[in-house]
Amino acid sequence: MEGILSRVDTAAAEFRQIEEELSQPGVASRPDFADLSRRYARLRELVAKGEELRRIRAAITEEEELLREETDDDLREALREEIERDQVRAEALSQEILRAFLPENPADRKNAIVEIRAGAGGEEAALFAAELLRMYTRYAERSGFVVRVMDTHPTALGGMKQVVFALEGEGAYGRLRYESGVHRVQRVPETEASGRVHTSTATVAVLPEAEDIEIEIRPDDLKMDTFRASGPGGQHMQKNETAVRITHIPTGIVVGSQEERSQNRNRELALRVLRARLWEIEVQEKASELRDARRKQIGTGDRSEKIRTYNFPQTRVTDHRIGLTLHRLADVMDGDLDQLIDPVLAAEMTETLTD
Repeated sequence: MEGILSRVDTAAAEFRQIEEELSQPGVASRPDFADLSRRYARLRELVAKGEELRRIRAAITEEEELLREETDDDLREALREEIERDQVRAEALSQEILRAFLPENPADRKNAIVEIRAGAGGEEAALFAAELLRMYTRYAERSGFVVRVMDTHPTALGGMKQVVFALEGEGAYGRLRYESGVHRVQRVPETEASGRVHTSTATVAVLPEAEDIEIEIRPDDLKMDTFRASGPGGQHMQKNETAVRITHIPTGIVVGSQEERSQNRNRELALRVLRARLWEIEVQEKASELRDARRKQIGTGDRSEKIRTYNFPQTRVTDHRIGLTLHRLADVMDGDLDQLIDPVLAAEMTETLTD
């Protein structure tokens, strides 16, 4: 705890220095004014949390002293409850402060492009992929993100062979970046007469949405095919080829969209996915030069890595990267993902700060 407050004191000194700079005439015309303002706002929040942590620690010390002196049982119990509440808040503040010291990743602020594919398990895997789509949609509703479906490949029984969608909102990628990997489900399928538990999988890939200025796509490198949509767009325009499939010739990447009624709109959505995938390739190439450092991360984000198991008979969900098991499967499937996401991010934070 003292180490955390020492870090806050260092940040407070930088905060006062930046505050002084921002008070100087003409500072708004400086090239680094925007970065300086963002850093100031971040440090101001950090310093405020440090001050609150100090106040809570002082309150806990005072409450513990009162507890030692108090003889009334009811008052002692009330003091214990107050101490427990303050300790929980102090721990939460400590984690928030530590998280603020992590190197800022600009990609964390971006929208997320999410792709879910049914894996092993046939129709049961497709049904699970559809349930994962609902899980992330419910999470988006809880978190204030907007879901924009880009491409779907449904099955006759209501499953999804593949679905691609965007989660739009500040920090969407930062929250979901460690959802990439293999998600495994264990349950008795509705079509299983013997009641035997089956294991199926779906693969999730989460990418930050890249901007035009970050990834340049030459028109000559694209091959575009159009066809009649089989999704909602096609239901309204059966005679028109509104769906789009784009092939990036240099890499062989194929993306598509059929969810909008306009061919131009579907093309825009497909290009958003293509930019995200090209960005991923570029980042992976750079990351290969830093492979030793990447081994310390919580999971690689690789699509082949099994990250989580959803066990329906035992109503539990397990994150294999940090050994976390929760018996709240219904809540998780209804979009209450913070109870899984926060511990993974906390584990990453701990490893990064102790590196």
